[in-house]
Amino acid sequence: MTREVWITGIGMTSSLGEGLDAHWQAMAEAEHPTPVIDTTTFAPYPVHPMVPLDFSQQIPKGGDRRQMENWQRVGTYTAGLALDDAGIAGNLELLSNTNMVVAAAGGERDLAVDQTILEGVGAAESPEEFINERLSNDLRPTLFLAQLPNLVAGNIAIVHKVTGSSRTFMGEELASVSAVEIAARRIRADQGDIFLAGGAIIAERKDVLLVMSGAGWAWTGEPASVWARPEKGGGIILGSVGTFLVLEAREHAEARGAKPYARLGTVLSGRSRREPGQAAEIAAEQFAAIRKEAGDRRLAMLTSASGLSPLTQEEQGFLAGLIARGELDTVRAVPNMLGTSVEATFPSMVGLAALALSRKGFYRPADDTGFETPVTEAPTAIAVNSWGNWRGEGMGLVEAID
Repeated sequence: MTREVWITGIGMTSSLGEGLDAHWQAMAEAEHPTPVIDTTTFAPYPVHPMVPLDFSQQIPKGGDRRQMENWQRVGTYTAGLALDDAGIAGNLELLSNTNMVVAAAGGERDLAVDQTILEGVGAAESPEEFINERLSNDLRPTLFLAQLPNLVAGNIAIVHKVTGSSRTFMGEELASVSAVEIAARRIRADQGDIFLAGGAIIAERKDVLLVMSGAGWAWTGEPASVWARPEKGGGIILGSVGTFLVLEAREHAEARGAKPYARLGTVLSGRSRREPGQAAEIAAEQFAAIRKEAGDRRLAMLTSASGLSPLTQEEQGFLAGLIARGELDTVRAVPNMLGTSVEATFPSMVGLAALALSRKGFYRPADDTGFETPVTEAPTAIAVNSWGNWRGEGMGLVEAID
């Protein structure tokens, strides 16, 4: 018999603030939810900037803070919030048996090296030789221009003493799906009682924006709803987000008297080549399983729709069909408020879903196209849907605990 997975701790930081109350106030209680977007620092690229954090509150040693880049600090800080929220921070016996699954991208790059290569390669007599020479002479001792993804997990282990097993996934939104999926599956299979799962991203990085722009994915100009962007060419607005979840077997949580936010149901992942209709086909299979598991519960959806064209149009058509058939009440695109958060995407949506269910409410529309409709009755189950900006489709179910 598989075990229930409870969500017993949530740590969240973003442009909207630190902690669950800040996000609930901005997304559910505000009459007109308004995102926090910086349109000047990286113009023409808008970003959702991370709220200022006092890192000393979760990373007390100055030496620890100094040896981390900002993306590591945000991840380590937010993980501490989740451990505090679950009531296990400082419990060394419990932390030694807490497993960790992290989604992370490559760390902050050496911009000076990047700039030297970009400025010189165009004028080089032999571009290939120029690049090889620069990489041979200018690389860090790690032989990697960007800091290693697993440094986040390493710093969480050092600072917060989370010393069970550790696994890091790298690979955009699908990595965030896998982090939650693997943690939940291991709990259900009795391969661990408690897991810390999550991810963090700093959007305010020139190297990241360069990649997004070079791929043709970056939105420029005035911010717009993700549902409105495809008609104007499409594009992503990145957001700085850190989210970690404490996932726990029901029996383990009950034994220590932990109060859950919600129950995490099935989490499914898939991958397509993104030929027209392929992502929707995989999502339809995933949703059928989610809808069946939800039973007669009122079901809403949080999605990570990015604003890219034509992918967002395909997703909108898929979701509109579910709503028209009465299989889904309404939808909210989380990036309208948080920005696209890549490796932090899926944990943030699961955390927001659990928060809404625990407070018996839902989030107000932050969309001026009219696609996102208000709810007349709070859902008792929320599907979370993630279509990566490149490849990878994931979906999960979060249910209220009756």
